[in-house]
Amino acid sequence: MRRVNEAVREVVSMHIADDLRDPRVGFVTVTSVETSPDLRHARVYVTVLGDEDARGAALAGLGSASGFLQAQIARELRMKNTPTLDFVYDETTDRGFRIDQLIRDEEERG
Repeated sequence: MRRVNEAVREVVSMHIADDLRDPRVGFVTVTSVETSPDLRHARVYVTVLGDEDARGAALAGLGSASGFLQAQIARELRMKNTPTLDFVYDETTDRGFRIDQLIRDEEERG
């Protein structure tokens, strides 16, 4: 399953960077993909450079482009099923920044 997830991540990342012209989809990074066991659904985790408005706009733009991206997956990967794509903001980076800030604050109080 890990190989499938990585292959889908690579295809989606490449086509977001190279082919999407939607201005709402600015600086988006695909961090990971989780496909369902039957390969009918894929949750695509992304990070977005910018504030919450930029994040919402980017997710809306990616949702609009999901049909195009699914077609690219079907064309480039030999899979029994082409998964429908669900784009989700990956909060791990934000959590990491918050933890780092808490550690720095504690060290300053030290």
